[in-house]
Amino acid sequence: MEKTTITVEATVNAPAAKVWESWNQPEHITKWCSPSPDWHTPHAESDLRAGGKFLSRMEAKDGSFGFDFAGIYDDVKTNELITYTIADGRKVKITFEADGDTTKVTETFDPEEINPIEMQRGGWQAILDSFKKYTEENL
Repeated sequence: MEKTTITVEATVNAPAAKVWESWNQPEHITKWCSPSPDWHTPHAESDLRAGGKFLSRMEAKDGSFGFDFAGIYDDVKTNELITYTIADGRKVKITFEADGDTTKVTETFDPEEINPIEMQRGGWQAILDSFKKYTEENL
């Protein structure tokens, strides 16, 4: 039986090196990593190398809920590819496709089993859209 994956994507109006920097540096991650204005990521860590760990602390701004999104990088190819395994064992693949001054970012991930697929797709797409907006306006 084929395993279900979810894919979200966005084309960012910025060159691959700027997109890569915005995606991976904790000082940027804390500014864009949220699905809506009532959420934020007050802390992020990233040891961007195969075997390196990452952590983003995501919280509702009202303090009602929060969680650590963490895992280990499996493969890193600068400006091109990141694969990682989330702490719960799910896999994620992110590609960065440069085309001049634009970069297409595509994330494919294994869904978790609690929330509906469309809810997960919507949440990840909202975070990716936040990333696109932040990167285009700030880098």
